[in-house]
Amino acid sequence: MRPNLAARIGVWSAHHRKTAILGWLLFVVLAAGIGGASGMVEMSDAENGAGDSARAEQILSDAGLSHRAGELVMVSSARPDGWRTAARELTAALGKTGEVTGLAAPAVSKDGKDALLTFEMKGDAATASDRVQPVLDAVAGVQKERTDVTVHQFGDASAGKWLGDLLSDDFMKAEFTAVPLALGILLVAFGAVVAALLPVGLALTACMAAFGLLSLASHQLHLFQTTYSVMFLMGFAVGVDYCLFYLRRERDERAAGRDAETALRIAAATSGRSVLVSGLTVMVAMAGMFLSGLMLFKGFALATIIVVFIAMMGSVTVLPALLSWLGDRIDAGRVPLLNRRGKRGTKQSGGIAGKLLRPVLSKPKFFAAASVVVLLVLAAPALGMKTEELGLEKQFGSGSQLAVAYRHISDTFPGGPAPAQVVVEADDIQAPGVRKALDGFDRVTVHRAQNVAEIEVPLPHGESDLTELRAERLPAAFDGTGARAYVTGEVAGSTDFNDQLKRGIVPVFLFITAVTFLLMLFCFRSYVIAVTAILLNLLSVAAAYGVMVAVFQHGWGASLIGSEGVGAIESWMPLFVLVVLFGLSMDYHVFVVSRIREAHGRGLGTRAAIDEGIRRTAGAVTGAAVIMVAVFSVFGTLSMQDMQQMGVGLAVAVLLDATIVRMVLLPSVMALLGERNWRTPRGLSRLPSLDHSEPEPEPGPAAAPVGTGLRG
Repeated sequence: MRPNLAARIGVWSAHHRKTAILGWLLFVVLAAGIGGASGMVEMSDAENGAGDSARAEQILSDAGLSHRAGELVMVSSARPDGWRTAARELTAALGKTGEVTGLAAPAVSKDGKDALLTFEMKGDAATASDRVQPVLDAVAGVQKERTDVTVHQFGDASAGKWLGDLLSDDFMKAEFTAVPLALGILLVAFGAVVAALLPVGLALTACMAAFGLLSLASHQLHLFQTTYSVMFLMGFAVGVDYCLFYLRRERDERAAGRDAETALRIAAATSGRSVLVSGLTVMVAMAGMFLSGLMLFKGFALATIIVVFIAMMGSVTVLPALLSWLGDRIDAGRVPLLNRRGKRGTKQSGGIAGKLLRPVLSKPKFFAAASVVVLLVLAAPALGMKTEELGLEKQFGSGSQLAVAYRHISDTFPGGPAPAQVVVEADDIQAPGVRKALDGFDRVTVHRAQNVAEIEVPLPHGESDLTELRAERLPAAFDGTGARAYVTGEVAGSTDFNDQLKRGIVPVFLFITAVTFLLMLFCFRSYVIAVTAILLNLLSVAAAYGVMVAVFQHGWGASLIGSEGVGAIESWMPLFVLVVLFGLSMDYHVFVVSRIREAHGRGLGTRAAIDEGIRRTAGAVTGAAVIMVAVFSVFGTLSMQDMQQMGVGLAVAVLLDATIVRMVLLPSVMALLGERNWRTPRGLSRLPSLDHSEPEPEPGPAAAPVGTGLRG
């Protein structure tokens, strides 16, 4: 039988290792260098939005009416008018910076103890955060000199600088924490320095190449500022996992007495095949985000597809070449007490996995029901999930300087920090009917040359005021005038974004479930396994949703991870987590079920095959899960609320998937289904098989496995 694609690639790489290794290095250097030189292009406000708010932003952009970054500074005192001296000094200091324009006379609170200064940053709003430091220094200087008043600042430029600085610091923290963590886990897993460095090195080079290619692609598909963080999160975790699966199988075959070439060929045909199938599944699942109708998700999809593809190809090409070149040197740098190679036989009990499997397979109904109940209990809070586009004040945490400033300003001057902006477009903005309608509003700016007007409307009650503005006030004012009015701003943008997500999640969900079903059907030629995979995935996702809602919406236990409940989940998070988990869970599912099917193909009964497949994959699945959970957990400790939600959600889901789902629910369900797991309908029998052509060798009695510190 002809070897499968993964086996052919692996054998070619091993025989042409110099070409494979140098070709990989050249690809990484060129991709990273050219991409770095081109720079990343971020999406505009119009591209990042949806609905009426995006249309309003696009009208302003097409008319050349770019927003200026607005800033608010509130001066508060303990007595009425006690702020006046500080306000005068602040006005003078802001003027001296040369960076502000439109500095208005202070607005005074009802009790006379607070004054609000409003102004705009000169120049393009997109670069205002790079030029706001003199303004921040001026405000800080007045606060330092005037201890009798309290000064709070909030605005587009100041918040943008905070965000940029935090993202930079967080990304550096994630990189410098995740890499040593993964390396330490791999040292425990393999007990040898070289074996641990190999997956980390390949994953990092895959991420470097992906960064470069994504930067080039961003000139066509503009990206959100956190896309690189998402790419690193996915790429590093997946890259290490793919190498781990491949390397573990090669080492197991060597320990079973196979020569180096045979062991590498078997690893390529089995684990290499699993890497190709799971990588393809992840990429196709990610492609579902293109159906969301939002550029944010298109960028996420592109980033993850690029990095997963590169990590997958590196695992099946350069990794076999490196293993062939290194030979037994893969065990160089053995760590005392960790490297236990040769100490136990291949036919071990499977450690914890073996002990757990005995009761699971003896009472599958009980354990299937119990594990489903546990997952459903964890998922229960998700029934009350509320989503919103979290404002910067929630992103930074309630105790941050920015959030405190926002809260004080919005409480004292309702509607100030987040007013609605109405953009009016007309064939003739000076037409009598249009002018009469505009006169009904207080803060109106008319751009005659562009036939566009801008209206600022406070929204002290948030979404309820927005609904009234869109449904009643604007139609009453502009109906019959020929003008078209669209509302944008923070509240409107969040509402429109959520509405688009609700419309987009159905086609995305249908797409990923359909392609997951077809890929599993093509891979295993069993509709039972395909349906089981989807149902198990849905349980994992639901449980992850429930934990996210409990921690970040309700705040249950949030303080334990240095976070807090903000009353909602970031609007893009549920769809992102759904797609990512549907893809990532295939890593374990394909790897485990493939090994079970191998055993069944050698003539073992279903329960015996389940027992052997789970035991023999337990160490690799445990190691891979620990690495993924560790990497994702790093993101759960970052400063931004959305990064925390993403990290915790993915970490919890992977942990549940690798333990309850793969070690308890999967074997119990497969045991209950018995031979029906492998039933192929007559119409599907002609599907091409992706099975490897070499059966797994039966290890000899003297064979010894590669020991690990993470053996299940």
